[in-house]
Amino acid sequence: MSEQQLITVIGATGTQGGAVARALLSNGSFAVRAVTRNATSEKAQTLAELGADVVEANLEDQESLRKAFDGAHGAFLVTPFWEHRSPARELIEVSNLIGAAQAAQLQHVVWSTLEDTRKTIPAGDDRMPYIGDGYRVPHFDVKGGGADALFAASGLPTTYLLMSFYWDQLLGDLKPQRDGDGTLALHLPVGDAPVAGVASDDIGRAALRVFQQPSLTLDATIPVVSDVLTGEQMAAAFTTVLGEPVAYRPLTAEQFRGFGFPGADELGNMFQYYADFPESYNGRRDLDIARTINPDRVSLTDFLTAHREQLTT
Repeated sequence: MSEQQLITVIGATGTQGGAVARALLSNGSFAVRAVTRNATSEKAQTLAELGADVVEANLEDQESLRKAFDGAHGAFLVTPFWEHRSPARELIEVSNLIGAAQAAQLQHVVWSTLEDTRKTIPAGDDRMPYIGDGYRVPHFDVKGGGADALFAASGLPTTYLLMSFYWDQLLGDLKPQRDGDGTLALHLPVGDAPVAGVASDDIGRAALRVFQQPSLTLDATIPVVSDVLTGEQMAAAFTTVLGEPVAYRPLTAEQFRGFGFPGADELGNMFQYYADFPESYNGRRDLDIARTINPDRVSLTDFLTAHREQLTT
């Protein structure tokens, strides 16, 4: 039997990286090096028990990344934008990842990305405020507007995984809430627009198949999406799983931005992008392509059923 190729997974204890590490380990086609900042954490130790080589590295330390990539065939790369919400810092992290990957001569880099919404939203469109230094939705725009270009210029053999709205977010603060009239209701600020969403486990399955099919996926942009659903359809899935009617009562993006918690303005803009520009958002996430890469996608109902305990506590 030939030796397994090694894949280094950045952010292996996070939502995306964790899903990728678990999918690779479960499949057994590749050896996995799981990169985290704390190798003693519970999530890191779980990955070690599953067979991963767990190592520590920091995205601001290129030398630590180079060591994490040493001897690897490929790597899954993701940046923790929401930990600092700084476009400038994210671009530094991306530059360090690229420099380390070049030094290690990786043969397949899978980069988790999003589109630059500013290419879709006219500069004079005053429905959505700018944030920071001219960004509409910074965690989208910095990837599609700056980071993707760095990868394209790097010469690295790269697959661009285009992410979608995490259904995992529907398990936390965005899950249905009991309104004053006693109704359990889903309050997403997306109006009547359908929204491309993805279960985290499908991110892992998609990345696995990308690594398994380099001839089809290198230099390509692959949409990672489980389904495209309206708010009403999402509420219907909750109704099925929870066993009581769940209404859909959408907020406006302005209301969401007004909540005032850190990042509320950016998330409000993100939801407004979904709602006001569905041709751009959903149009980039072709379900047929996504299903070709990942035919075993998870339905929202099945995802919620698997996590029902989180919805009822």
